[in-house]
Order: sequence, then structure tokens, then C-alpha cells
Amino acid sequence: MVVTWNPDPILLSWNFITVRWYGIFFALAFISGGVLGTWILKRESKAPESLDRIMIHMILGTIIGARLGHCLFYEPGFYLANPLEILKIWKGGLASHGGGVGIILAIYIYARRTPDQPFFWILDRVGLATALGCVFIRLGNLFNSEIIGLPTHSGWGVIFSRVDMIPRHPTQLYESLAYFIVFLVLLKIYFNKDLAARQGFLSGATLIGLLPARWFIEILKENQSAFEEGWFMNLGQLLSIPLFLLGLYFMIRSRKQQHPG
Repeated sequence: MVVTWNPDPILLSWNFITVRWYGIFFALAFISGGVLGTWILKRESKAPESLDRIMIHMILGTIIGARLGHCLFYEPGFYLANPLEILKIWKGGLASHGGGVGIILAIYIYARRTPDQPFFWILDRVGLATALGCVFIRLGNLFNSEIIGLPTHSGWGVIFSRVDMIPRHPTQLYESLAYFIVFLVLLKIYFNKDLAARQGFLSGATLIGLLPARWFIEILKENQSAFEEGWFMNLGQLLSIPLFLLGLYFMIRSRKQQHPG
């Protein structure tokens, strides 16, 4: 079955107010994280007041990291020559790998200021929210008709009319589904007291779950930048490798580390 997909990326436009589908799904990523975080803190009898500060750090880390990641990884020449353009985030351009690094650094900064909430205790639980948030982000990409797949000659595909009239792999849906499965696996790990008690195991499992899914689905994607043509692996795959190795390190390290209490 071939589906024609041509939604208007703008949900609502009135005077100077513009609401985009991508913005809605981006917000849902953080709202779902807030709901999940509230449930976790209540389940573990932790003070709910800390959630607001954690969320602020996560939001800033995600946006700043994703924006800088896009500017430095995908279009460094343009943005280094026009640094003020980096601030114009409304023009688009966010890189999920940069967002991931931004979250890790933001949580590290938060934990340094909050001794009663260790870095890995927070990061392990943030991993759950991150996996769920990625589900919504890719749905936002779908409504923007961006990060499209390669042409497909099978009986299944999506025609992104805003791009061309060629049936393509809906890689945004592939990733969204893969990330949801990763989230369910992480949730199961979280309910396992022995595994959840190991510092860094959940955050390592998050990276080891999300990054291979991203790496393999990249095979079916169009390159995001022209300079990737002819590469053995595209930039998205290359950037996935160090984060995967970091996740592997977290899991190996967790064998000898237990969360306090």
C-alpha cells in the first residue's frame, strides 16, 4: 500500500502567532517526560519539587545541544561564518545526537549542585523519558515531511508530496516505533530491582537501545547533507558510534556500582 502524505506543517496561524505540528510534538516529548518523572518520584518516595529543576535542565540541555549539534555537525561552514544564525532556532535545524550530549551535560551540572541526587540516579531515570520523548520527536519530523527515507520499489511506501512524488520508506515512523519498543524494554528493566539498582545500567541501556536502532534505520534514509555522498557511513551513523560506546561503558561500570538506598 502506498500512502500520499501532505499535511500542512503549520497547525494554526493567526496574526503573529504560528503553531507548528513539530512544535506540538516537541512539547509532547517534554510533557510526557514530566508525567513520567512525576510517577517515578512518587513511586520512589522522592520530593516532587525537584522535578521542575530537572525538567528545566533537560529542556535547556536538549535545545542547546541539539541546535549546536546541527550547526557544528551538519553545516559548520555556514554557521561559523554567520554565528548569529545559530540563535535563529525557529528556522529549524536540530540534531538528536547533540541533544543527547546536551542532556547528559545538563544532568551532570544539575547533579553537581544537588548532592542528594547523584548523577547516575537522575540519568538512569531520564533515560526512560528520553526514549519516550524520541517517539514524539520523530512524529514531528513526519508532519514536517523531513528526514525522509530512500525510494522503495515494494508495495509499501509513503509519497511525501512536499518533497516529490516517489514512494519512500517512512523512516520517521520506523524510528518512532523502534524508540517506543526501546522505551518498553527500559520500563521492564526499571521494574527489575536488581538491574535498576545498578548505577548507570538504565542510562547505558538507553544508549545501547536507541543508537543501534538509529544506526540501522539510517541505512534507509536519504543523506541529510550533500557532503555525505559517497561516505561508507553517513554522519548520523558515525555520530551514533561514540554514544553507543559510552552506553557500553556505563553498563560495564554499573556492574560494581549500586544506587544508594
